[in-house]
Amino acid sequence: MTAKHPGKTWLQYVVVVGCGRLGSLLAGQLSQVGSSVVVIDREEAAFALLAPEFSGFRITGDAVEMEVLQAAKVHKAGCLLAVTEDDNVNLMVAQVAHEVFKVPRVMARVFDPRRETIYREFGIETVSPTKLSAEALLAALGECREGES
Repeated sequence: MTAKHPGKTWLQYVVVVGCGRLGSLLAGQLSQVGSSVVVIDREEAAFALLAPEFSGFRITGDAVEMEVLQAAKVHKAGCLLAVTEDDNVNLMVAQVAHEVFKVPRVMARVFDPRRETIYREFGIETVSPTKLSAEALLAALGECREGES
């Protein structure tokens, strides 16, 4: 498996929490490049967003419950991605993965960019779609203004 991910052993076994548009996309793409992927979502219907080629495992349950994370074998994961629609759930799951299960790489989606500082204090990497969108829109506006002059 490392041949597919040279230098990125944390990609061998990945747990994705949340199977919405982002979670299903991540799970599908990671599965496609050879990662072993487990996706957790509270709603069984959410797994319908996964691509037909997805070869990983699906667990229906609330990822804030230890039993669900244990069933996903989070302790074996090289990476956990917490990408639900709820910042609080993402923080809680990411913190448990980082502190209790000692997952080497933990990343969380956080909608409120003001909360990123808190996540970082807990050693959790973040991606804020709100911040990324603002930066992209401002960059596009800058390009338009340059084109006008």
